[in-house]
Amino acid sequence: MMTKERMDSIKEVLKPKIVEKLIGEDKVELRGDEVVLKGEYYKKQVRIALKNCDIVDPTNIEEYIAFDGYYALYDSLTKKKPGDIVEEIKNSLLRGRGGAGFPTGRKWDEAYRYQADKKYIICNADEGDPGAFMDRSILEKDPHSVLEGMALGGYAIGSDQGYIYVRAEYPMAVKRLEIAIKQAREYGLLGENIFGTGFNFDIELRLGSGAFVCGEGTALMESIEGRRGMPRPKIHRTAHVGLWGKPTIINNVETLANVPVIINKGYEWFRGIGTEESPGTKVFALVGKVENAGLVEVPMGMTLREIIFDIGGGAQDGKEYKAVQTGGPSGGCIPADLIDTPVDFESLGKIWSIMGSGGMVVMDENTCMVDIAKFFLDFSVEESCGKCVPCREGTKRMYEILDRITKGEGVEGDIERLEELSETVSSASLCGLGQTAPNPVITTLKYYRHEYEDHIHNKSCPAKSCKPLIKYFIEDTCIGCTRCAKACPVSCISGKVKELHVIDQSMCIKCGACYDVCPVKPIKAVSII
Repeated sequence: MMTKERMDSIKEVLKPKIVEKLIGEDKVELRGDEVVLKGEYYKKQVRIALKNCDIVDPTNIEEYIAFDGYYALYDSLTKKKPGDIVEEIKNSLLRGRGGAGFPTGRKWDEAYRYQADKKYIICNADEGDPGAFMDRSILEKDPHSVLEGMALGGYAIGSDQGYIYVRAEYPMAVKRLEIAIKQAREYGLLGENIFGTGFNFDIELRLGSGAFVCGEGTALMESIEGRRGMPRPKIHRTAHVGLWGKPTIINNVETLANVPVIINKGYEWFRGIGTEESPGTKVFALVGKVENAGLVEVPMGMTLREIIFDIGGGAQDGKEYKAVQTGGPSGGCIPADLIDTPVDFESLGKIWSIMGSGGMVVMDENTCMVDIAKFFLDFSVEESCGKCVPCREGTKRMYEILDRITKGEGVEGDIERLEELSETVSSASLCGLGQTAPNPVITTLKYYRHEYEDHIHNKSCPAKSCKPLIKYFIEDTCIGCTRCAKACPVSCISGKVKELHVIDQSMCIKCGACYDVCPVKPIKAVSII
């Protein structure tokens, strides 16, 4: 059995210290007792959920213990009552990092107060947003933080069993979790009579098979119970009637990774970071047309400009920044003139977007907003479970309209049809997938309506992105370098060295390869009409 003396011994032997070979740009430095990553990319970041990532060995439980690991669990089990933990999380104002932003403490409090012979805690690690890898990174690089957060949650609500529902497409995350669970059991940090306090708690893995809808809590529970992952009608609160009809709390990976730190440092410390109503930090997967793509963890309230330009380095290749989409396929597209918007739950809601789980896709001047709405809606159509008509049929009809518009086949009234369908799907769908699926369409119509009108009325794509609406041609400033001809995958460009080249429009597939390699840009993309 693990004891405090044993933990203190491990911490002393492995206490943070500078390793000479790691000193340098983008390596590590010691700030007090904390080891932090160096470099401009991390300068404005504040790492809580990611604090151990790239610092500790995720396969070595003793390194996690050396960085205060499992101290929150020991302190809670030996000195505090379950209600004390619930109050600490309530007072921290920690909100769920999985999408909806529901107060974690309120969720725990409901389950804590509800009397039952069995309760469960579930970690939702079914991360399915396109381009998102926040949860994956924590599970692969700091799995013990999630296990400790779950154990604390189990103690708080009176649960002795936890489940981690993780995507089977994350093999390394699954492997690291298996190692971490085994080590925690061997050290007596999971299982029976933890720290000799009589508290029993264990964790099992359940692998998802790739259905995006299983990220929704009730569909996730259906899957764990061995049925097809489809949402349940929400007659009861999950904290009262959840997994196998018992009180259940479901938190995502990032939320649980915050819990041990809050218990160790106190709710006042946590609320000193971020904003008054959205305290703490948020992890984002900054991807798309941005120079420095990757994971960032920043205080709530930091502006989009600071994240995209100060950390991300702005749009790639010197192109003009156009928009950012937050919240995954259910999020909204935010235009460039709102780039100084603070990133927190309230501010994003005011501009018709959401925090979501933390996807942040940057778009440049070459992005067509009608096409991007079609892209995200296509994802929602594919991932709909089909249980309710509004989502199953409504999203398909919306996709069909968007597809026609991007092909130059849009007609008068299509915009109004999209607006009507968006309202119906949002208000009548059974679960969060359908209710939020129209968000990319709603926000692009709100901020980029003129692009829809250009596609429908002028049969043109302002971003020169929709292939059926453009053609490439070469102006007489061509220097005859032959790069375009060599890059063309269908060999539709002819011309001799140092002479004007010509594109055979009957063969051109409009891939843009010629435009990308041309050194002097005589190649132009223009609207067909």
